[in-house]
Amino acid sequence: MAKRRSSGLQHLRIREAIPIYFTMVAVFMILLVVSLHGMVPADPVFQYKVPLDPHSSLELSWNVSYTENVVHFQLLIKHIQFGMVFGMSDRGDFEGADVAVLWTDGHRSYFGDAWTDQHGKLHLDTQQDYQLLTARRESKGLYLTFKRPFKTCDPQDYLIEDGTVHLIYALLEKPYQTISKINISALHVRGLQRVQLLKTDIPTPRLPADVKQMEIRAPAIIIPNRETTYWCYIVELPKNFPKHHILMYEPVITKGHEAIVHHIEVFQCATEYETYPQYSGQCDSSMSPDRLNYCRHVLAAWAMGAQQFYYPEDAGLAFGGEGSSRFLRLEVHYHNPLELKGLQDSSGIRLHYTPTLRKYDAGIMELGLVYTPVMAIPPRQKDFILSGYCTDRCTETALPPRGIHIFASQLHTHLAGRAVVTTLARRGREVQILNEDKHYSAEFQEIRMLKKQVTVLPGDVLLTSCTYNTEDRSRATVGGFSITDEMCVNYVHYYPQTKLELCKSNVDEGYLQKYFGLITRFNSDDDICSNLPDHAAVTKQFNEVSWNSFSSQMLNSLYEFAPISMHCNQSSAIRFPGDWELQPLPQIKQKLLQPVSECSCQERTQSAGPTLVNIN
Repeated sequence: MAKRRSSGLQHLRIREAIPIYFTMVAVFMILLVVSLHGMVPADPVFQYKVPLDPHSSLELSWNVSYTENVVHFQLLIKHIQFGMVFGMSDRGDFEGADVAVLWTDGHRSYFGDAWTDQHGKLHLDTQQDYQLLTARRESKGLYLTFKRPFKTCDPQDYLIEDGTVHLIYALLEKPYQTISKINISALHVRGLQRVQLLKTDIPTPRLPADVKQMEIRAPAIIIPNRETTYWCYIVELPKNFPKHHILMYEPVITKGHEAIVHHIEVFQCATEYETYPQYSGQCDSSMSPDRLNYCRHVLAAWAMGAQQFYYPEDAGLAFGGEGSSRFLRLEVHYHNPLELKGLQDSSGIRLHYTPTLRKYDAGIMELGLVYTPVMAIPPRQKDFILSGYCTDRCTETALPPRGIHIFASQLHTHLAGRAVVTTLARRGREVQILNEDKHYSAEFQEIRMLKKQVTVLPGDVLLTSCTYNTEDRSRATVGGFSITDEMCVNYVHYYPQTKLELCKSNVDEGYLQKYFGLITRFNSDDDICSNLPDHAAVTKQFNEVSWNSFSSQMLNSLYEFAPISMHCNQSSAIRFPGDWELQPLPQIKQKLLQPVSECSCQERTQSAGPTLVNIN
């Protein structure tokens, strides 16, 4: 009996164990499938999108993985015939570019990683770093999804880094038996688009229930049929409009104009005038009122490819109320290279604001160089650097004991600018880079969120340096407001707001006159007029210099060692009390170490050739 009971128990245990066993097998299989699925790239969600061409027939979408250091791209090609070229280069040149190519030999289609030489001829890369994920046809067109690491350790590849990226594209016009037969410089349908690929990966703050919206838009204007137009429009806020905080803003683009509206800015006018004339017209028109120039305080700025701009949860940008002008200036930049006619546009900016004020007012501060011709770039220069200082004495005077927190930055030069960087130094040692763009373009300016907020304490130094190229110019380029003059500015967005609105410098004018005297004696030419009082005279002095390697190097040395005039200005445009002339340059004894390349010969491995693509 006991034996039978024991046998029955064993039989029962086996029957109980069987479902448990199969359950465990099922769980194991599920885990295996999940783990294997994680190894296969799922369809990524694309956060960012920009048209590549003026017709919006080529659309680029992308997202960024900072854990994998990879950018996922999706190209929508609405009308494809024989393939296309897409890639990146230093300044948007088609020569010396790093590209992905989709091409056909007339029978089969291929996708591959390539590079272009100095003549624009394509060469298949031995290291295939553009990896095709999917290719599919849908009603809208052909979708290509592929990915590319930030850094590939391939000398033919472009390093994807923070700042502006110049994207190039071209459509192939016939089949090619081999990729080496393609010359991108000879293709007719090609172009350039600028974006910030490496967007910041920060949480989006929630907007409160009482948030309101205000749209500041162009009043149904007809876009001129020329390549570049800046349109200005004066907007008046309601009378007795109380103080509010702007929490977020976003673009409002007229449908179909996504490839033409290049960038949009909203400026608040100065309180120097009680009223501003109603105006809607081209900003550079002879009919535009002079008072447009008094509307320079940036409230919002958007550029093609940018998303909504959010303020930190405990800060907002104040507008309205006492001490604030009721007048705003909308400025829209239209890029119409095809010179299309009859396009009616009402693009602009949508402000999200609240009457419930947050803990801190946000502020905007100008760093860099004063707008003055005493700061100049000689002609025929490949990379000439000018630097402006926000000195330790100014931050010690103007900043609160706990400092300020910078969360966004907008770099700015005119047409000769090629790179901009602002560095934070503390007690004579560079601490960190606040913002840097090694591929800067004046054609693409936007307010960029910092990946991490930067705290600036009293006694800190902020050094802003701009690199210029004047190889195509025969005369000196001076600092000033004209587009052919130059600027070097970083508009930093921070909180809590202080009275410090401008922290900039320029070389001492007395030392500049000594430079002109030295150059005159060295060249034994006619005297360069010196000790002239106004800025027009300084420009004339620069134009009289006989530019050569000596005069250029001496000017560079002057800017690197001469004392400066420090503009430590309050919002009233008046300097803080003190003597700010003939100030010594801040002593930076320890520079930031340049990052060491992690690439090694072992990392550069030969890859398989191009991928065969089925796009039927």
